[in-house]
Amino acid sequence: MNSMLNPKRTVAELKELRAFTGDENGAQRIAFTPVWTKTRAWLREKLKTLPVEMHTDAAGNFWATLRGESENALLIGGHMDSVPNGGWLDGCLNVLAGVEILRRINAQYNGTPPITIRLVDWADEEGARFGKSLFGSSACSGNLDMNEARGLKDKDGIKLPEALEEIGVDFERVKDSGKELKNAAAYLELHIEQGPVLLDLDLPLGTVLGTFGVERHAITFHGQAAHSGSTPMNRRKDAFLAASKMSAEVYRIAERSGNGVCTIGSCTTKPGIVTSVVEECRITLDQRHLDSVALAKMLSEARAASEQFAREGNVSVSWERLWQIAPRPFNEALIDLCDEAIRETCGKAHRLPSGPLHDAAEVAAAGVPTVMMFVQSLHGISHNKIEDTREDHLELCVHAFDKLTEKTMRWIMRA
Repeated sequence: MNSMLNPKRTVAELKELRAFTGDENGAQRIAFTPVWTKTRAWLREKLKTLPVEMHTDAAGNFWATLRGESENALLIGGHMDSVPNGGWLDGCLNVLAGVEILRRINAQYNGTPPITIRLVDWADEEGARFGKSLFGSSACSGNLDMNEARGLKDKDGIKLPEALEEIGVDFERVKDSGKELKNAAAYLELHIEQGPVLLDLDLPLGTVLGTFGVERHAITFHGQAAHSGSTPMNRRKDAFLAASKMSAEVYRIAERSGNGVCTIGSCTTKPGIVTSVVEECRITLDQRHLDSVALAKMLSEARAASEQFAREGNVSVSWERLWQIAPRPFNEALIDLCDEAIRETCGKAHRLPSGPLHDAAEVAAAGVPTVMMFVQSLHGISHNKIEDTREDHLELCVHAFDKLTEKTMRWIMRA
């Protein structure tokens, strides 16, 4: 392992960050807030010892660039923001591991690596304040829906463009950040898994195949309100009865899909009183899969099931799309390099998809060859103050990610 790399320093810096940006409820680095601004200033201080150029782009993303002999650039990314009461590693592990790798590259190549290395802290990956995830990276990729984002408000009624103005960002120009990808030859991201797959396999590290595509819909069953005491069971048009059958069915749909997941996340009824048969029942369905054909089939099966249950219950059903994103598979050559780096570090690699979305999905969508590495999450839990990863696994992931960085540098040089 490279003697110029110090993963223990990364762990120490993660603990330092936790101490001044969290409380007894967890991390509080919500984007575009004073704590987040203080976090960015702290990150700049960590980078001041390196000969890097630092700037904030048109979307509020922070970049630290170590110029190399070639303008072709390897990007290493993550996000310093968190959800409210979040975990201590989500997002910031990526960035601080990147800081340590920059230190190693600077020392090994005397300040001038063969290619340019760029560390990016994406702005508002979590979307915790305004409900729009991947803000900075989607602006950079060109995929940000400007009309939707322009109207977003936080719980205090402050609009997103107003919050951006406070940090010196002009909302109408955020897509100008796309020029940052001009010479991008590859993008690497390290992240805690946030789920239990590696934990259940007793493996510290995994290679990410890509991020799931998502189909998110509201499904509303329409029946007829009637008195709960006077209406016989066989005469009812119960919207809730039809909707409730979807709960078990989406599990069967997910099982048939292979590696897909389906979730009914909310349920509301009208008139919503104990003395009435349910006239209207609205449920929300989230479906995810790495394969676009399988995702489309899952959606088709869910639609067919809803129509069947509506007919059986003598009610009707309507669908409303809430959101959609295509699967974002990662680069096959970089997936192989990530596997190599993991095997060389801890002996065994495992490939898995990512259910949660990440900034890497937006970078991949912009056409930049991309891969992610996961490190095991204890409890399989994230977005929670109990989120954790063993310290020896944190050190391993920094070593493995550094190996992946070096392999990717050589890959870019051969291209």
